[in-house]
Amino acid sequence: MINIPKGTKDVLPSQSYKWQYIEEEIRKVCKLFDILEIRTPTFEHTELFLRSIGDETDVVSKEMYTFLDKGNRSITLKPEGTASTARSYVENNLEAMSLPIKMFYITPVFRYEAPQAGRLREHHQFGVEMYGAASPYADAEVINAAYTLLKRLGVKDLVLNINSIGCPQCRKKFNAALKEYLLGNIDNMCDNCKRRFSVNPLRILDCKNEHCKQIVSGAPNILDYICDDCRTHFEKLQTILADEGIPFKVNSSIVRGLDYYTKTVFEFVTTSLGAQGTVCGGGRYDDLVSSIGGKPTPCVGFGMGIERLIMLLEANGKEFPISRPDYFIACQSEQCRDLCRKIVSDLRNKGFTVETDFMGRSLKAQFKFADKIAAKYTVVIGESEAESGKAEIKRMSDGEKQEKTLDDLVWTL
Repeated sequence: MINIPKGTKDVLPSQSYKWQYIEEEIRKVCKLFDILEIRTPTFEHTELFLRSIGDETDVVSKEMYTFLDKGNRSITLKPEGTASTARSYVENNLEAMSLPIKMFYITPVFRYEAPQAGRLREHHQFGVEMYGAASPYADAEVINAAYTLLKRLGVKDLVLNINSIGCPQCRKKFNAALKEYLLGNIDNMCDNCKRRFSVNPLRILDCKNEHCKQIVSGAPNILDYICDDCRTHFEKLQTILADEGIPFKVNSSIVRGLDYYTKTVFEFVTTSLGAQGTVCGGGRYDDLVSSIGGKPTPCVGFGMGIERLIMLLEANGKEFPISRPDYFIACQSEQCRDLCRKIVSDLRNKGFTVETDFMGRSLKAQFKFADKIAAKYTVVIGESEAESGKAEIKRMSDGEKQEKTLDDLVWTL
């Protein structure tokens, strides 16, 4: 037997209805916010991720699925959705559209890392990107979209943490102060932090090593180093969120894990699974488009994992709506098989979900099957029904029956 690759998972018919529900809610919320869908390829040229995400990030240095194709070109399976969206924005000249442009995607992403609950080597990401607006109102817009979705889905114990990591200019001052603080301890830190110390010291604040986290707990606060423009932007964002009724906390330890972030960064976290975990993360990345060859363009957005959303909702006791057949048409004899097929087609043409027997079951077994699939109504078609042109519709919830003609087998309230 050939088994599924490690870190991947089948979405079985018994579970896919949960995915369909979440995806439908995503599309409803995006419609409310006038966010249009974009679909990008599953793989891209590796250079895209090296230039946008940053070659010192864990994603690029450790986790990407990269290979040479038959043309000896370096290709990478998409590890996240933002870089591909930015590439499409530049390549397809989307700046010619009326700005800002708001886009969303639902896409598989691939990261070679140890599989964990809600985070597989192939998992699925929902993201929103807003291009062309530098205002903190744009930041609040995408945060509000994420908040609206999470509340509609019923995620509990939800906390929004926000921070500003400044622009490249004010971040230089902070990096200098951070390196000075870490200088006496860097030899005792993990290899990742030692490498980041000279390349991108800000990333040290994102280290998950407990010993390193303890060392940086007394590090300088980045909010003490941001410039007046970044501070004004961040303070205005807080005012807007408060006016929108979106509760938040300022958390200066949030820096996010990818190099393209500037100014606003944020995370929605929850304790629904025990320890605090991130549900959604995002922020502003005004230098991303120019880093891949486009014109300087302000951008802000977020991403969230669908597998993790499902885990959270299940932990919250969420009851996902399941689509059940409206009718089950039971066939009493093979002579009536064609008549049953015609009735099934007629009801489907009227917009009903209809199921019938394909296994040659006995009538008793067909009723058991109809009950198992939770059909709302059942109809038995046999020779007497064929001769009279009438049949009884049985409502399964209480056993009540109605007699109808075969060309109008619709339950009347």
